[in-house]
Amino acid sequence: MPVRRAALTCCIPSLRTRTSAQAGPGMTRSERGLIERSAMTEVLVLNGPNLNMLGDREPEIYGSLTLADVADTCRTTAAELGWELDFRQSNHEGELVEWVQEAGRAQRDGRLIGAVINAGAYTHTSIALHDAVAGSGLRVVELHISNVHAREPFRHHSYLSSVAAAVLIGFGVAGYPMALRGLQALIAPANEGNLS
Repeated sequence: MPVRRAALTCCIPSLRTRTSAQAGPGMTRSERGLIERSAMTEVLVLNGPNLNMLGDREPEIYGSLTLADVADTCRTTAAELGWELDFRQSNHEGELVEWVQEAGRAQRDGRLIGAVINAGAYTHTSIALHDAVAGSGLRVVELHISNVHAREPFRHHSYLSSVAAAVLIGFGVAGYPMALRGLQALIAPANEGNLS
């Protein structure tokens, strides 16, 4: 399956034109945070090996929806959050590493919020992917469609979990929009994310 990329426009146009330096003293902390975050309107969703086979591969584990269906769901969620979506899949470890490095630079430049990564089998084998996330400083939500802890023992270890901001497992493809919303919660100011 070719790489599928989608772009959405920011749904907060009035905030896109103001920078954090332009935030006036009369603005609330929450309004300042929205202005600062509005500059970062892109989110990356990376999918690793064999995820291009969703819908065909072991539907009793992974479900019947295709990767294109997942991309559509992510596109809808990203639009609701006011983000542009960059949705990619590769069966090649080196390509995933390069995308993570590129995303880390984009995040440092303020162009990217972070990434949701379903690294597939590379979760359990790729020190290179671990090092790319750690070295790039990319904010990552690690995602797994199935509950990897209820499967074969070799799937119980993740090289990504220790460098991920959060991990979401076992919700099927419904985990993708959950992970995007979780990423939003991670970038929210501390007072907005506090439920107590």
